[in-house]
Amino acid sequence: MSGASSVLEDKSLLSRLDRSLFKVETVLALVSGLAVFGLVLLAVVSVSGRNIFNQPIPGYVDWIEQAMPLIAFMGIAYVQRLGGHIRMDILIGKLKGRSLWVAEFITTLAMLILMMLIVWGTFAHFQRSFDMSAPLWSRDSSLDIRLPLWPMKLLIPVAFSVLVLRLFLQLWGYLSAIISGTSSPIAVPLVEDAATVAAKEAETVSGFDDDIEQNKQERL
Repeated sequence: MSGASSVLEDKSLLSRLDRSLFKVETVLALVSGLAVFGLVLLAVVSVSGRNIFNQPIPGYVDWIEQAMPLIAFMGIAYVQRLGGHIRMDILIGKLKGRSLWVAEFITTLAMLILMMLIVWGTFAHFQRSFDMSAPLWSRDSSLDIRLPLWPMKLLIPVAFSVLVLRLFLQLWGYLSAIISGTSSPIAVPLVEDAATVAAKEAETVSGFDDDIEQNKQERL
């Protein structure tokens, strides 16, 4: 399952690297969100053009296909950093201390190995599409308006490479926790229980209510 989590920080090298990578992940997630927003605008323009001018956007489906990697993959490392991916924690949720960090280390290592293989495979797929001697450097293109496909194919190994870096930092964090025996490791998502989540939500709402009340008093 997925749930709320927090990532602890300090002044260590690991934490500095974590924060630096998180900035990159945030930018990529923003690009993914802008791609979704762009598709919404594209749909509005296309439907309006079809209904009003009887002229939809040429290659509408091609543009949607081009945007899919942006939407599907660019935010994957960002979500991994926050611990937002769906996962089964029936067993791991019952572990504590070093046993928990060992289990997290093993599963994260398995993810890292898998993602490295996927990066290798997706980059090879990009290479089959890219050709410096071909028009638009592309050996293949979309069916309608002939958009080159290699740029979107390149985005996939790039996004997964950022995820590989994230998994490496989390392995470092879990290994440090195993060695030190700490209950609060750095740079890894710590899953919060329902009570903690509810308390934070109540604090957020309470702060919002306080701001509204303060604004009312200032107006009076």
